[in-house]
Amino acid sequence: MSISKARKNELIKEYATHEGDTGSVEVQVAVLTEDINNLTEHMRQHKHDHHSYVGLLKKIGHRRNLLRYLQNTDLERYRALIAKLGLRR
Repeated sequence: MSISKARKNELIKEYATHEGDTGSVEVQVAVLTEDINNLTEHMRQHKHDHHSYVGLLKKIGHRRNLLRYLQNTDLERYRALIAKLGLRR
């Protein structure tokens, strides 16, 4: 269900704003989006896994808060990120 360390490192390299960047909003949202997509697929197969469903909702809420922060602080970075990730916001 969780993403592999190699995949996480790929996402960090792709969305990092500078060398060694692991905590920027873009990186955090990209990693959360990958986790959310994996959990969504898991939930399609295992409809009665309520513990994973609660974790999925927490990740969605965390991503929503990060995106709201980015939208309020830098609208251009926000628009670029949602376009790159293919989010429907």
